[in-house]
Amino acid sequence: MICINILASYLHTGIDLTQEKRFTLTPATKNLLRNMNEVAVVEVYLKGKFPAGLQRLQEAIRERLNSFKDIAGSKIIVKFIDPFEGKNESEQKVIAHDLAGKGIHVLELQNQSDEEYTAKPFFPYALVHYNGRETPVMLLEDPPGKSQEEKINSAEAMLEYKFANAFNQLSRPTKANIAYITGNGEDLGINSFDMLASIPRYYRLDTLDLARTLTISIAYDAIIIAQPAIPFTGPEKLKIDQYIMHGGHVLWIMSMLNANMDSLKNSPQLIAMENGLGLDDMLFKYGVRVNNDLVEDLQCMQLGRINPATGQREYPDWIYFPKLNPTSQHPIVKNMDFIRGGFTNSIDTIKSEGIRKTILLQSSRYSRNAMAPARVSLSTMIYPQKSEMFNKPYLPVAVLLEGKFHSRYQNLLAPEYLRLLDSLKIPFKPICDSDNSMIVTSVGDIFKNDYTEKDGPLQMGYNKWTGEFFANRSFLLNCLEYLTDHSGILESRSKDVKLRLIDNGRAKEEKTKWQFINVVIPIAMVLVFASCYFFFRKRKYEVKQNETKPTS
Repeated sequence: MICINILASYLHTGIDLTQEKRFTLTPATKNLLRNMNEVAVVEVYLKGKFPAGLQRLQEAIRERLNSFKDIAGSKIIVKFIDPFEGKNESEQKVIAHDLAGKGIHVLELQNQSDEEYTAKPFFPYALVHYNGRETPVMLLEDPPGKSQEEKINSAEAMLEYKFANAFNQLSRPTKANIAYITGNGEDLGINSFDMLASIPRYYRLDTLDLARTLTISIAYDAIIIAQPAIPFTGPEKLKIDQYIMHGGHVLWIMSMLNANMDSLKNSPQLIAMENGLGLDDMLFKYGVRVNNDLVEDLQCMQLGRINPATGQREYPDWIYFPKLNPTSQHPIVKNMDFIRGGFTNSIDTIKSEGIRKTILLQSSRYSRNAMAPARVSLSTMIYPQKSEMFNKPYLPVAVLLEGKFHSRYQNLLAPEYLRLLDSLKIPFKPICDSDNSMIVTSVGDIFKNDYTEKDGPLQMGYNKWTGEFFANRSFLLNCLEYLTDHSGILESRSKDVKLRLIDNGRAKEEKTKWQFINVVIPIAMVLVFASCYFFFRKRKYEVKQNETKPTS
């Protein structure tokens, strides 16, 4: 047994008996680990004595990294570190400041008992060093509306993706190139601060004015068209079309109506009119139609307002800002928390040869749409809404398109455009050579952030009125990862997360029974075995003594 235990400390293996195979690494992760060229050092800062849930997560991290080492061997070194261990208060402040600069923030673990209240600092993070660079990995997130057990369970299921994604990001010699399209009223102000600050952590980000460029270079792995407000000209549309035909990917963030919160500062209502962007024909050709309507949803955000009668601040629901619950099984959104929406249009999928459509986001069961010109009023916060009036459920608001796209200008391009392309030595392509992909979302302000005079720009998806965090940033980064990275690492996000909790009612009712089974019976079995052993042993030697006793 001693030898077996020593051997087990060097050779780690296991059998995955879970129904969803949550502990089995995906082929993409295995391939990544087998092809590691340098040694990766993983510093896990979740060390120390914690409540049972965090202890379980701590052990799950150890097991997951051990399974990585089974494949990568000595290419992975794991260290569990408590940054505050043996440090005084002034040293802890310096350490916390240094780690915050690396994207690792100290949190407080609160524990309330009958006798006292305690708050212990802890770091639910890991820092991965690889290929001469480093990146933080957040091990435990804090989504709203979930119990602690659900958070721990979700964190365990996401460990493979988070660590594999960190290795994958650091293994790239260069970051993928993203172009943020400007020139048609796209926002570059304070409301886009978090988006434009989040993307450069993982990608090289440029801004590209369509009016000032002859073509969109295929060197850009993807482009972002974020809520344009000014119509596109024919040459601008052709540039986008040919970029797609040459294999470029697009994240479309569309708002077909000119509804915005600024219009409600001086008036309790507004009329949302069409923007007339001129992109309908292109999107239709690719396989979708973004409708000129507004989605109204009873599963919606809470906004702050002052009640004129009482003078008190209230947080009523507002049907024009839906809370989107990702229910798709696609890796981009699977296991993702709620996403905050703004003024939103519905999307129709159009029959298009060879194009696969996957709905990523949709409204709730209790939703409806109002066609433009649509009246938007703050009075809907005051009067209760009848659920039977919301009779258009599950309206698509984000769609993934994949396949060989056909050009909007196939057999329609004017001769002068063909001559222009020939002069630039850019051949006109009527169809993609291979499968391509794009994502179209019509969720207004989905990647914009609020701001306050005190705190400045806030994180996208953060509701400044209620303090809730939503997964908007994760959705943005997952979309870009799917469009630019074809390693398949994102597939590891699609594992099922099944929380198998104890039935507390039965546990209380059958407490004595299970205590007896788990405590008394094992002890009784040992005593019975020991009694039988000594009985037969004694009897055996008594027989031997009688046989060897000399006869008189």
